[in-house]
Amino acid sequence: MPAIHTATLQGFIATGTGAGTTAVKGRALEDMICYLFSLVPGVAITHRNVMNPFNTEEIDVALWNEQGAGGFHFLPNLILIESKNWSNPVSSNEVSWFNTKLRNRGLDFGILISPRGITGDAVDLTAAHHVVASALMEKRRLIVLTTGELVALQDTDALGHLIKTKLCELAVKGTIV
Repeated sequence: MPAIHTATLQGFIATGTGAGTTAVKGRALEDMICYLFSLVPGVAITHRNVMNPFNTEEIDVALWNEQGAGGFHFLPNLILIESKNWSNPVSSNEVSWFNTKLRNRGLDFGILISPRGITGDAVDLTAAHHVVASALMEKRRLIVLTTGELVALQDTDALGHLIKTKLCELAVKGTIV
């Protein structure tokens, strides 16, 4: 259980918050994601900001997960992460687009990271929450993590527990909070 240095995470967030351009803001969140997930035993960052051959879809971060006992043994080998360093919640259009990227690659799991979460109401399944719930019908699990949730983590075991909690919440409630 490697420790997560809160000051390092907060540094990435400060860089993104103070950024003058959306590119720098986005890169800061991706840097934070890569730092955090590379601490997990058996997880490696394999790709960043890669366009598909048709130049229609970009993958922000791709992880290879060895599924070792000390890491994410409960997650698939390939994990795609979409990062949206926005000052507002991510809209249903963007969540739907991420779901499409996963579908186009035959993947059943993905993580969206956003400082403000996603739009809509989890109870009423409105806006982006509807997209997350609808993805379940295709056996695709989308979870959303906020930067606030990530900064609160002390170690990689806590990150694993957070993801497990989100997955259970998704299965039981049909959406994420």
